[in-house]
Amino acid sequence: MKLGLVIYSDDSETVWNAFRLGSFALSQKDEVNVFLLGRGVEAESIDTEKFKVTEQMKAFVNGGGKIFACGSCLKIRHSDGSETCPLSTMNDLYSIIKDNDKILTF
Repeated sequence: MKLGLVIYSDDSETVWNAFRLGSFALSQKDEVNVFLLGRGVEAESIDTEKFKVTEQMKAFVNGGGKIFACGSCLKIRHSDGSETCPLSTMNDLYSIIKDNDKILTF
């Protein structure tokens, strides 16, 4: 299965669980793409003592997952993205929606 996850939350527990699901799906041999939208582009800066979001993101990428981050949302926050969360476009989001079997939002 091809799974697309759209994350628009900056709640550390929600984002942590979204990436846990993504990593699990990868372990089941699924293809998983994540698009960070709105507050979701803040994912790399929302770690808490209880929810290590960046660790989950690294595990997701190391497992073969791909992360895209909304360029407009990053610019509003004066960010250029990162190697883990590269600046992406609405075309990338549209492709994820169009090309995946299922889309989940967090």
